[in-house]
Amino acid sequence: MKDRVLGRHMSCQPVNGPKGVLTDIGTEELAHMEIVATLVFKLLEGASIEAIKAADLGAHYADHDRSLYWQNAAGMPWIAAYVSATGDPVADLHENMAAEQKARAVYENLLRLSDDPLVNDTLRFLREREVVHYQRFGETLMHIEEYLKSKKVF
Repeated sequence: MKDRVLGRHMSCQPVNGPKGVLTDIGTEELAHMEIVATLVFKLLEGASIEAIKAADLGAHYADHDRSLYWQNAAGMPWIAAYVSATGDPVADLHENMAAEQKARAVYENLLRLSDDPLVNDTLRFLREREVVHYQRFGETLMHIEEYLKSKKVF
């Protein structure tokens, strides 16, 4: 049954919408990583060593120069294990919704830390997309729950 809900059987019409939502959001989340990386790159581009030290980025510079390195604000590297999947579509969609809310909260925190209008425009755009993703995941969850409750005749 779960195979059918996740869309592993192409003839299963009720899941075409959810499959598309998951593909679209996953693709956009990778784009968000690229946007943030470009933002950091642009902020560091041409920065003096003194400015890098003043921004408390000396440790980053020592390890990576001005190169991008996927890590959180505490310096923990991004790893694929952050992408959680149980195989249960209801649990996974709840996890996705929670991740979107956490991302929204991070963008709000970053907005409180930033005084750069162009950076803030980018952060607001990303925050708004997280809200939209949360809504789309919620709609998808309702669709999957309806499908799971429906009588199936195969």
